[in-house]
Amino acid sequence: MTSDLVDFVASMGGERSLRVEENFGDGFVKLRVSEAERRQAKHDIRCIEDVVVEMLRNSRDAGARRIFVATFRDGSTRKLTILDDGSGVPESMQDRIFDARVTSKLESVHMDRWGVHGRGMALFSVKENAESARVVDSAPGKGSSIKVVTDVEKVRERADQSTWPSLGSDDDGNQSVVRGPHNIIRTCCEFALEERGRCEVYVGSPAEIAATARRRVKPSLGGSDLLFVDTLSELPVLERFAVAADASELFEVSRGLGLDMSERTAHRIVSGQVKPLRSVFSRLTHKGSPDPKEVDLQKDRRGLKVSVEDLENFSRVMERDFSSIADKYYLCLAADPKIRVTRNKITVTFEIDEGD
Repeated sequence: MTSDLVDFVASMGGERSLRVEENFGDGFVKLRVSEAERRQAKHDIRCIEDVVVEMLRNSRDAGARRIFVATFRDGSTRKLTILDDGSGVPESMQDRIFDARVTSKLESVHMDRWGVHGRGMALFSVKENAESARVVDSAPGKGSSIKVVTDVEKVRERADQSTWPSLGSDDDGNQSVVRGPHNIIRTCCEFALEERGRCEVYVGSPAEIAATARRRVKPSLGGSDLLFVDTLSELPVLERFAVAADASELFEVSRGLGLDMSERTAHRIVSGQVKPLRSVFSRLTHKGSPDPKEVDLQKDRRGLKVSVEDLENFSRVMERDFSSIADKYYLCLAADPKIRVTRNKITVTFEIDEGD
């Protein structure tokens, strides 16, 4: 047990009645000013990757087994929506959890590679740095959707937000992320590796996340039981994607949970044009991903050769990046981006649906 955790538990244990000002129920408490403000500050968040890891930890501490990270950048604005199947936030707490003095019950705090953490503990710091941060939808036992919008001029981020890291081993022989920019993807990979077997993490565009939840999350209610559901908002957050009957309903579900997309994109998801994602851990540990060989185009005069798997991955990246202009200009891809590799050139072709 580290000194930080010892100090934290000691201060919260023997003097619990002095440190806790109010018990809200549902696992949340309000700390006294001195303790709360000592543990949260605006400078705790230095970049968008700090926001991401704090939101992931918040979902984990809510007991989530699956966490979906939907993110995209629109000009100087970064939009981030975290959806999970955790214990949920009661309506009475959905504004309060962003208060500096509100956190989960003291005995439920975690100590991980990033330090001491309790549910809600860093949400104040996140909101102080963001343009907006709010609970979009949540209820006890039904998971949560929390959306954070930041200005990249204020909350900095890595220029490269598409490169995946490589997996290797640390000095003790344990699996570790060893190469790649410290971007949102790497943050999710490091968290997924730390929480393997406990949390399954997915990261992608809003459309990819909606498509993945629709395919990967199994509804808890059967078809006959769904007939007695008046509105999909009665269902757990992640299950709503799977039970949406058509593109219009999927569009409403997605928008209602903080995922920005067009109805045209919802049609692409329903028709299977947007492929579901593998989990971060699965993709990170997939054979062939560690230590990829670097290719020197000047030395390889015979021509560049790229594996089918790498071409497919690159095509998915191109499709995700294309979405940044697709919604803005009402474009729709007729097929996956085509990648053509020649001796000294890689050509990407985007075939636009003629209906657009």
